[in-house]
Parts: sequence; C-alpha cells; structure tokens
Amino acid sequence: MSSDMTPPASSGDAAIDSVSALGEGTRRQMFAFIRRARRPVTRDEAAASAGISRKLAAFHLDKLVDAGLLRARYASPEGVRKVGRQPKVYEPTETPIRVSIPDRRHELLADLLVQAVVTEGEHETAVQAAMRTAGRRGEELGEEERTQLRPGRLGAERGLTLCEHMLDRHGFEPAREAPDRLRLRNCPFHPLAAQAPDLVCGMNHAFLTGYLQGLRAPAVEAVLAPRPGECCVELRHATARDETETG
Repeated sequence: MSSDMTPPASSGDAAIDSVSALGEGTRRQMFAFIRRARRPVTRDEAAASAGISRKLAAFHLDKLVDAGLLRARYASPEGVRKVGRQPKVYEPTETPIRVSIPDRRHELLADLLVQAVVTEGEHETAVQAAMRTAGRRGEELGEEERTQLRPGRLGAERGLTLCEHMLDRHGFEPAREAPDRLRLRNCPFHPLAAQAPDLVCGMNHAFLTGYLQGLRAPAVEAVLAPRPGECCVELRHATARDETETG
C-alpha cells in the first residue's frame, strides 16, 4: 500500500508559475520572439533579439523552460549544417496558459458535451448522453487515482480526504465543514451553470458520483445541495443526513 498521499500541484498553480515567469521584461521579450519565429531558436538568436549577452539569455531561457513555456533540445537551426556538437535550441510548448480566479474549467464541460453528442445512443436523449458521459469521465478519474494511490478500503473520512485533493486540483475549492462533510465553495463551470442549472449541475453530480464509484469509496456520496455562489454538489458520509432534513 502506498503511503504517499501528497497531492500534485494544481493546474492553476502551474499556470500562475508560468505567468510569473513572464513578469520579467527581457524574458517576456525573448518569449515573444521565439513564438513569432515559428522555428527552433538558438541562444545566440534569442540573446540578439533582446540585446543581452548569451550567458544572460541562457539563464532566462532556462527559466522559461522550467515554467513550461518553452522546450529545449539540441539541434542545428533550420537551413544550417554544423559540424560538431549541435547547439541548444528553444521552441514554444503547445500548452495554453490561462489564469482565472476563481478557477473556471469550461474546456472540461465543453469536452464532455462534445463526447455526449458524438456518442449519443439511438434511444438516448441529449441530456441522458451528457449525464452518462460525465459519469463515465468521473469514474475513469477515480479508477486512475485508485490505481496510482492504492489506498485500500476507504472509510468516510479517508475517502473525503482523497476527494478533497482531487477537487482542489479541479478548482472546486473544497472546504471541510465537518469530519463527514465536504462543501465545494466554487463552481468551475460558472457562469454556464447559471444559464442551464439542471444540465450543468446534473453533469457535475454525475461526474462526482462516477468519481466515487471509480475510487471505490462507498462510504461517501455526492448530494445535490445548491447554495448561492457555490457548487451545487457536496460530498458527505453516505449515512449522514442534512441538518435541514433532521431538524
């Protein structure tokens, strides 16, 4: 059994790091030059574009590589045949950088809806296809995490802790209101959820229910419990009842 429960950095953290790397003017200037070049660029070319030394250019270029904005490899520039060791060249990565506070995941919702459209069954409505697709995506994610972490049998509190890590990475801003309850302070699909709450909240519920199934955490359930300005779903102990139901 693996004891490493440390969650990886969220995509939001990575995006902030990438944007921070562009805060320095010279670095930003070289990054723009490399993107416009549409080909691998050498250190000498990058240095010349910013009017700085090759050594200083190398420092800034490596910072951009560390931030995930550039990738580096050894190759001769296009059209140049060089004898001996090939120079280090830089080119932009294909990963788009977006920073949103609070986090928004409209691309995930769009991807689920596209998959629902292209896989819609003959006797299935569009809404049913969307719920099925969201549930299956969540189940796949839960299965992947269970395979990676090998957590063994999950009770309610430990299951909620694993869910909290995943939800944080996906922008839900989870808050542990009680040992057996996890409230989601942010809806990553806002404001689209406000335009079609039944569809989006239903997909959200299906996604999280599927995740719990894939993670094999039967002691935790996803419940529709909308509150203004928050996600419509909360996670709780499967035998717990809302205070509004018992009061």
